[in-house]
Amino acid sequence: METIEAPAKETTKKKRALKKLMIINSKATVDSVYAALILANGARMEGLESEIFCTFFGLEMLQPKKMDNLHVATVGNPGMHIPTMIGGLPGMETLASAMMKREMDKLDIPPVSEFLEIYKASGGKVFACKLAMDMFHLKREDLWDELDDVLTVGDFYERGQEEGSQIIFI
Repeated sequence: METIEAPAKETTKKKRALKKLMIINSKATVDSVYAALILANGARMEGLESEIFCTFFGLEMLQPKKMDNLHVATVGNPGMHIPTMIGGLPGMETLASAMMKREMDKLDIPPVSEFLEIYKASGGKVFACKLAMDMFHLKREDLWDELDDVLTVGDFYERGQEEGSQIIFI
């Protein structure tokens, strides 16, 4: 008995190649800020366009007085593997943050201010959320000098309309 093979199905969708990584950072914890910076910088190193949009507490990574003094969240952070009650004790957040900073120093991970400079020098873009700035009564002069612009969320989404853009929320 002869078998008849079905013709190969042609796909009409082409594989979408990533061209631009857009990261929304909404938190001011060490792990969130560095996740955004590492992903964004990694994209630039791979030749992709990359943008970071800071909203809500993520704006602290753009405030010169705060950017290099971020903390690790010890309360409600299951990754800390400590009971919430212990995480809330006075000094625990400072201790955990100091331990994290020491480990990062061993790996030669730069402070946020320097990491932002490296990222910008590679062609990365950094934006602040207008609504969050209004909510926290921040002005442009309160933020990092190298900031590209203050945008509405609609403006940010508009920047990601081209084929190959991916938005990640941290």
